[in-house]
Amino acid sequence: MTSFQELRVYQLAEQLSNQIWFIVKDWDFFTKDTIGKQIVRSADSIGANIAEGVGRYNLQDNQRFVKIARGSLNETRHWLRLAYSRKLLNQQQIDSLKLIVDELSPKLNAYLNSLKATPDQKLNR
Repeated sequence: MTSFQELRVYQLAEQLSNQIWFIVKDWDFFTKDTIGKQIVRSADSIGANIAEGVGRYNLQDNQRFVKIARGSLNETRHWLRLAYSRKLLNQQQIDSLKLIVDELSPKLNAYLNSLKATPDQKLNR
């Protein structure tokens, strides 16, 4: 079994989360306390759910946690849009984050699709 740290999808989630963290930590108190906490939590949740799913050693649980990670990615997209429209992120930051999001999104879907039951697993249900 592959450890979650070796998964490219997890590595991208971690990269996104860290980039967001280092941006948000420099915001003023009000901004950090409102939108900052939300965007950090949603971004952190992507990788955390990938890791938790792998740790469940159960196909259905793993699939469920990847779906939650996908939802957290969409929530992160929402907060990024708001942060940009409120002039908390500049174009360079958005462009950098968008590169990660644009790679992570299809990889999350591909990872979920790779978690299909084998014929043996289907027989043992």
